[in-house]
Amino acid sequence: MLKEYLNIQDIIGPLILLQEVEGVTYGELAEIKLSSGEMRRGRVLEITDRRALVQVFEGTRGIARDNVKIKFLGKGMEIGVSPDIIGRIFNGAGKTIDGGPPVIPVKYLNINGNPINPCARDYPKEFIQTGISSIDGMNSLVRGQKLPIFSGAGLPHAKIAAQIARQARVLQSDEKFAVVFAAMGVTFEEANYFITDFKRTGAIERAVLFINLADDPTIERIAVPRMALTVAEYLAYEEDAHILVILTDMTNYCEALREISAARKEVPARRGYPGYLYTDLATLYERAGRIKGKKGSITQIPILTMPEDDKTHPIPDLTGYITEGQLILSRLLHMQGIYPPIDVLPSLSRLKDKGIGKDKTREDHADVVNQLYAAYARGKNVKELAVVLGESALTPTDVQYIKFSDLFEKMFLLQGVEENRAIEETLNLGWKILGFLPKTELKRIKPVYIEKYYKPLPSEEYFKFTGTQISTDMHR
Repeated sequence: MLKEYLNIQDIIGPLILLQEVEGVTYGELAEIKLSSGEMRRGRVLEITDRRALVQVFEGTRGIARDNVKIKFLGKGMEIGVSPDIIGRIFNGAGKTIDGGPPVIPVKYLNINGNPINPCARDYPKEFIQTGISSIDGMNSLVRGQKLPIFSGAGLPHAKIAAQIARQARVLQSDEKFAVVFAAMGVTFEEANYFITDFKRTGAIERAVLFINLADDPTIERIAVPRMALTVAEYLAYEEDAHILVILTDMTNYCEALREISAARKEVPARRGYPGYLYTDLATLYERAGRIKGKKGSITQIPILTMPEDDKTHPIPDLTGYITEGQLILSRLLHMQGIYPPIDVLPSLSRLKDKGIGKDKTREDHADVVNQLYAAYARGKNVKELAVVLGESALTPTDVQYIKFSDLFEKMFLLQGVEENRAIEETLNLGWKILGFLPKTELKRIKPVYIEKYYKPLPSEEYFKFTGTQISTDMHR
């Protein structure tokens, strides 16, 4: 028989402080029963000197010291899992919202998971194809990696997330692959977009969706990524599947964490966020990876919106320390109509070299990336120089690199929302753009690859994307 407590000491925002409690543990679930018969749920956030601090999921409105009974359930927050969970949509409380039959779980798992022994980790090394050239070609995603997307308000990160979710796949067709998609603090319109897109394209058949709306309880926003990762761990390490976890928007998650911290009257750190923000984010991001002896893997793409496009804001700053790179969306490219507006120059995938090359993508992949990056960077630098000195101060080669940078954006970066490019297509497109430059400028590519793949770009191809003709002596 579970003991019921009536001795509430204080009520602060969404928190209830109980005194004289016994045997209660951190993270334990609680049932709050009002005198009206209404039942609410809560979770223990802190235990000190026989006092328990409980966060009420539905809020404390209508709760007084003398009208509630609180019962601790002796267990943490759990989610039921089974192979049939694929293709289902859940809310932030872990309940199905797709109108289908209830999931019959084969087991219940604590959503906080278990830490992975560092010695048991295997190194990420296999390539995951997203169908987006600016990712696959320039900043390749590797199985077991965590590669965040840094976005900003008004940028199309939702479209990119949905596109990656429906297009991503492993190159070996016999491997089991699934997507776990968690949306936190999204509007009804965004949630409807994700659900509709997954159903329209059939991606729902290999995905698990968790949707937490902006007006849902704050504590659910904290639980959603943990539920998603718990499901991913089950599918990866017990069902031998390769799982891609997409978490959007981590900024909403961190705001919820700050709200709870303020209610607990904790001493704030940078920008009002709790001092343990780094540790808390690490408990999520470090649940990605590969484990020795296990066939499955978990790859993560967290998405966050940078307040005021500030990369030094605590959320992107700390995320960058924990993860293996970042994909940064550019507002300037977005205003120019480039989709997806991924700025490849400040973006980075620290593990891309482990997932590309012979027998993985193609033998020329690394050289093509290095040459495209160098040529595009030079073109952007020359553009900035032209603003200061004027175009009359530029050499013919400088002008050529400016045109190359425009061609790179309009041919390589730009692609349709429904366009799914294979890695071969992406690399061939890279060679086509490099055909705008003379062979003498391809200093980062091995001669054997130049001989095999290089072809001068036809004048009509250049005119198609720029509206101007190629100079007759360009390839000399």
